[in-house]
Amino acid sequence: MPELTSKTVPGTAGPRQAAAPPPEVRSKASRVAVASLIGTTIEYYDFAVYGTAAALVLGPAFFPSGNATVSSLAAFLTFAAAFLSRPLGVALFGTIGDRLGRRKALVMSLLLMGVATVGVGLLPTYETAGLLAPVLLVTLRLLQGVSMGGEWGGAVLLAAEHAPPGRRALYASIPNVGPSLGFLLSSAVILPTLNIAGRDGFTNGAWRIPFLVSAVLVVIGLWVRTTVSESPVFSSAVRSTARVPVPVPVPAPASRFPLGTLLTQHPGRLVLGIGAAIGGSAVYYLTIVYSISYGPKSLGIPQNTMLTAASIGAAAGIAITLPVAKLADRIGRRPVMLTGAVGCVVWAVPMYASLSSRDALVITGAYTVGLMLLALMFSPVAAFLAELFPARLRYTGASAAFILANTLGGGFAPLVATWLNSHWESPLVLGFYTGGLCLLSLLCLLALPETRDHEFDA
Repeated sequence: MPELTSKTVPGTAGPRQAAAPPPEVRSKASRVAVASLIGTTIEYYDFAVYGTAAALVLGPAFFPSGNATVSSLAAFLTFAAAFLSRPLGVALFGTIGDRLGRRKALVMSLLLMGVATVGVGLLPTYETAGLLAPVLLVTLRLLQGVSMGGEWGGAVLLAAEHAPPGRRALYASIPNVGPSLGFLLSSAVILPTLNIAGRDGFTNGAWRIPFLVSAVLVVIGLWVRTTVSESPVFSSAVRSTARVPVPVPVPAPASRFPLGTLLTQHPGRLVLGIGAAIGGSAVYYLTIVYSISYGPKSLGIPQNTMLTAASIGAAAGIAITLPVAKLADRIGRRPVMLTGAVGCVVWAVPMYASLSSRDALVITGAYTVGLMLLALMFSPVAAFLAELFPARLRYTGASAAFILANTLGGGFAPLVATWLNSHWESPLVLGFYTGGLCLLSLLCLLALPETRDHEFDA
């Protein structure tokens, strides 16, 4: 009897299900998914801590200026700097992940992020070290960006390539909870620190505490990641290559430099994959990074109101991430993501217009709806991007698409928003900017194929 696969059976609503995997197989896949989630949570905790610190204190501490806008722009430039170095992380860790294994790349990326984040917490300020302080800050931010360039793709692939048949979107979505969970964890550290130390105490040194807490989290994450097994899909691909007879040429470019092979063999899918994720990146970073600074500074909204609204919205997004992924396994990735893209296009202006009300309940409600719509776009995107590329290019391909979308749509979003609001003093411009990027994502999704039934071992 032929072995059951994940291909679609004609006349059915979804992929044919293989026989239920043994309990030990499901347990192994679940452990891997949790290990991937822990890693992405820690990585995005570090990024969220930096984003919040950039909004609250890093500008005057490292880039003192008589103009608050100039200091904020400088701080957000360092935030964007990490996104500029992410492609280097894609090339470095993509090569490691596609040649040496997903797990090796993930352990190295997490270690690099931990060193860089704790380093930020130990830095002297401009008042103490002069120009050396911002130079060191930018250097550590670049290292954080390199780490992030390799983290997301590896975490998603390790989970997805361990997933039982018919559950790939579900397992791949688990590490994708990490960005929102990392933000919630950062808020859980920053808010009490702010309340205990006060705004002056936070500015004068307590801002270092969230960065230093990262050391404990990284140790836990490294321990968890070193206990999981390598991806079976990667291991199978390595064994297949090793069995190729000597007279048969092996495609060296794919194994020596996966990014070069990706750019020459799959440029269209890479560009469309970037576009498919760019709108969601803008929604995420404008909501949890930029607006936390913009609301209090420009509109007089209390800092705790903005942090609470973003945290409740992020929690709502987390709550529906796994159910949305299950739906994507049943009906396909594109229908779910298209629904989220349309929703974000329509809701972008009302969501940021809510800031004009200065009402905590209105803002919280608007952010909650917006981040739940974002979950529709981002919950299936992990499996969707991974399924666009073959196994030996999958780490590099999925990472490049997601990271470049994050860089273009998210990394520069606070900087662009700061510039826009310096010319048009209205939160509506945030909605039009975000809505335009979400419309681009919608068009790219329409141009891409459904990937749910793609084989994952080739």
